[in-house]
Amino acid sequence: MSDSTAEIKSRNFIEEEIDKDLAEGVYDHVITRFPPEPNGFLHIGHAKSIILNYGLAQEYNGAFHMRFDDTNPTKEKSEFAEAIQKDIHWLGAKWDETKYASDYFEQMYEYAVKLIKKGKAYVSDLTADQIREYRGTLTEPGKKDPNSDRPIEESLQIFEDMKAGKYEDGSVVLRAKIDVNSPNINMRDPIIYRVAHMNHHRQGDKWCIYPMYDFAHPIEDAIEGITHSICTLEFEDHRPLYDWVVRECEFENPPRQIEFAKLYLKNVVTGKRYIKKLVEDGIVDGWDDPRLVSIAGLRRRGYTPESLRRFVELCGVSKANSTAEYPMLEYCIREDLKTKVPRVMAVLDPVELVIDNYPEGESEELEVPNNLENESLGSRKVPFSKYLYIERSDFMEEPVKKYFRMFPGNEVRLMNAYFVTCTGCEKDENGNVIRIHGTYDPQTRGGNSNDGRKVKGTIHWVNKDTAITAPVRLYENIVDEEKGVYNENGEVNVNPNSLILMNDAKLEPSLLDVKAYDSFQFVRNGFFTVDSKDSKDKAPVFNRIVSLKSSFRLPN
Repeated sequence: MSDSTAEIKSRNFIEEEIDKDLAEGVYDHVITRFPPEPNGFLHIGHAKSIILNYGLAQEYNGAFHMRFDDTNPTKEKSEFAEAIQKDIHWLGAKWDETKYASDYFEQMYEYAVKLIKKGKAYVSDLTADQIREYRGTLTEPGKKDPNSDRPIEESLQIFEDMKAGKYEDGSVVLRAKIDVNSPNINMRDPIIYRVAHMNHHRQGDKWCIYPMYDFAHPIEDAIEGITHSICTLEFEDHRPLYDWVVRECEFENPPRQIEFAKLYLKNVVTGKRYIKKLVEDGIVDGWDDPRLVSIAGLRRRGYTPESLRRFVELCGVSKANSTAEYPMLEYCIREDLKTKVPRVMAVLDPVELVIDNYPEGESEELEVPNNLENESLGSRKVPFSKYLYIERSDFMEEPVKKYFRMFPGNEVRLMNAYFVTCTGCEKDENGNVIRIHGTYDPQTRGGNSNDGRKVKGTIHWVNKDTAITAPVRLYENIVDEEKGVYNENGEVNVNPNSLILMNDAKLEPSLLDVKAYDSFQFVRNGFFTVDSKDSKDKAPVFNRIVSLKSSFRLPN
């Protein structure tokens, strides 16, 4: 492409709709929002919505609102609200003020009164089963609620008495009066208020009636001046009700709802009730367990905001549902970290290596680059001596074909150190290898020979006397992918090998003074991060973020 040819960035369908609204003067600015319910932790799908809504606000120099849809006190908790805000901050979204649907309860009540006075809402005393029966099905029309002709003054009085606590839970509801014969079942006189004598996490016992989501949400958007209510595709059939509410409540310049396809990730658990059970059963150690795809779990696992933003970008924005493969998410974190973090040596399953011809009691320091792809990360000094640790899998007494690591008589390169020839091993009474022996070539310091000879095997190592011992956790998918996500009982098919503990890993001493979320590439073992929950000062615990090998390739 020539310098004079500008690269045209393709625009998704939401951007095209916003462009059209601005061009036609429907709105002269853009305000978006992210409105979670504080009844659990956010997951990877929510990350897409956050990044999309915040990104649109940034793109159009608009505003972004953070608002909790806390209209259902049954499962809502302040701890969830705090965790959600932490997640959104971490992803990079900024907002001026945290808003709550419950702050608008008084206004919602007044709008409900307005609808009653307009003849657009009525109090019904049908039971829940009767309302379900009268509502009809997707193939059968609804039936008129006998209460729909209740006098306006009577509905107003009962609704006031509902608010005053004079009715028991479930005894009466307020329904919108729309069309019981509508082909859209959401429009068949939906319930917009119910009685619930419950303590609210912010309002306490002030209210004993609560608005339904489909009534509250459009009012919240309209009060805040949201221009574009960007939501997922399952709300498409709810859009006529959204539009009806803002129209009948007579909002000027009301918001517009636009739906996009959810982000589905194959073979993961996102349902709150499933995660809750995994937590309660002690299978995971909380909503932020690194095996989960909650945002908190991904953060603790070592994923970065940049990697999640890249993942969302690769998934794209469309109207068509699709499922992303987990390897694409892993690809994004590898690409983000490979030039950003130091490469260090850690031996996860150690066995001792003794270099017999290295001088007893002597040691040296070798200069090792921190990242061959990023010189700006500099280098470090790594101690070396007669006694080392290497990976147990890097030695075979009787090697298989094309095995180029340590076996008796074979010469290998100790990374950044010397050529070493294996001379044998020691075993315990059970025949287990407990020590390997070898000799080194002093003329190969730095890992290169002066005579041009080549070795095929290069292995990493850690100096025994200065090594630190730290727990290392190897994570795999919590789901047993061969069996599928859920079994016939509706429970998660848990992968028994989703967590492997390496409690005796030996690491180079530079990894002693680290802090939570510091990340590294452990040579040949993958990318790792310092666990934020269980690490202590000078006692780090490391989580494997992802292995080094990837099966994912970007399409051409």
